[in-house]
Amino acid sequence: MVILFVPWLGPMPGMARSYANHVPQVFVSQDDCPRRSQAYLSRYGHLGRKGTLRPHPCCDSIRNALLLTPLHRPLFLGSEIYRGSTYGAWHPLRIPRVSTVIDLVRAMGWLGPEQYRASPRAKPGALTGYHTRAYVDALLDAERLQFASPQTRARHNIGTPSNPIFPEMYRRPATGAGASLLAGELLAGGGVIHSPGGGTHHGMPDRANGFCYLNDVVLAIQSLRRHGARRVAYIDIDAHHADGVEHAFAAEPEVLLISTHEEGRWPRTGALDDRGAGQVYNLPLPRGLSDSEMALVRDQLILPVVARHRPDAIVLQCGADAVEEDPQSRLGLSNGAHWAILRSLQNMAPRLLVLGGGGYNPWTVGRLWAGNWAVLNGYEIPDVLPKAAQAVLGALRWQRPGSPRQIAPEAHWITSMADAPRTGPIRAEIRARIETLLAGRDG
Repeated sequence: MVILFVPWLGPMPGMARSYANHVPQVFVSQDDCPRRSQAYLSRYGHLGRKGTLRPHPCCDSIRNALLLTPLHRPLFLGSEIYRGSTYGAWHPLRIPRVSTVIDLVRAMGWLGPEQYRASPRAKPGALTGYHTRAYVDALLDAERLQFASPQTRARHNIGTPSNPIFPEMYRRPATGAGASLLAGELLAGGGVIHSPGGGTHHGMPDRANGFCYLNDVVLAIQSLRRHGARRVAYIDIDAHHADGVEHAFAAEPEVLLISTHEEGRWPRTGALDDRGAGQVYNLPLPRGLSDSEMALVRDQLILPVVARHRPDAIVLQCGADAVEEDPQSRLGLSNGAHWAILRSLQNMAPRLLVLGGGGYNPWTVGRLWAGNWAVLNGYEIPDVLPKAAQAVLGALRWQRPGSPRQIAPEAHWITSMADAPRTGPIRAEIRARIETLLAGRDG
């Protein structure tokens, strides 16, 4: 067997794309080991003619050694597929989100090419660690045909008002899933990754659910565990309960699940008395939740429970729909409450993956997730944004569903990134719920 060691200099003609494109790769002729090349490339890329140089699984020992090198700086996983892609004029996800974050952090001078990686699109076979093949095939067919039959709609919940048919309905979620699978691999040696296109925590094995066609969170946790992170702590501060993630890991004691979510809000799961295998902590929160109350949740629930779990990796789903201005919840947080949780979790595990999630006001989503990137890199968030950043936010448009009428932004949504703190008294019911959650647990 002839082995060629090629430093990674970017895509080469005819090269299959691996998830681990940040490290040097080892290539062999496809003729050398066709069976193993076929298996590997069915997951990561397309086969070409014989003789083409390909990433090769026989070199896993070398590749794995390279992967164990920690990321020295936070890595941003993004994609241009999100730019211009919408779920339709009537849908809450008609707004730009990931593209806004990318443009905003670049306008701030916070994201150079050395910290950015384009997310790969997960191939169908890579999704079956959680999703059924029948469902993945139905999703592919629905994108190709731009149609779902009544039978497909009933079985897989696609082609509905919440989970509509749209042009990128497989490619877009598969890109988020590809980023999450890649993140688990890239973090094998430690480090920090921000993937704002991830966080689709409602997806179920055989059906779409709550705007989520795939569950990239589950795939991320599976990938982290495959690559050495035995104990994972998942913290979800979205306004909606992480029902799909709990479905996947409720019986896994080494995967800690903490979800804070608005009580009575769809999907109306995540009850206070759900315990899973003893590692599930669901905290339904009342309307009008303030920064002061979220700080109590952080200090008395999230941080001590995570510390007791001693995780090898932390995954934070940082849904932006818990901020006061979001139309899909009635919580009252500032984006600073999210950033404070992120800062507190940063050094509690050798691996940290920060995902997006919900968020349906384009200005508040873009500012919050761009601020996440600032926190991860230690950048100071200025009181007044520079003109280039204001231009990004000023160019956003938010129309009322099915109407040409524009929703006018508040002035500070354009000129600043940080919200004013939203403090207030701490309600006794929140203290009582935290005490109930902690009662009778080990430690």
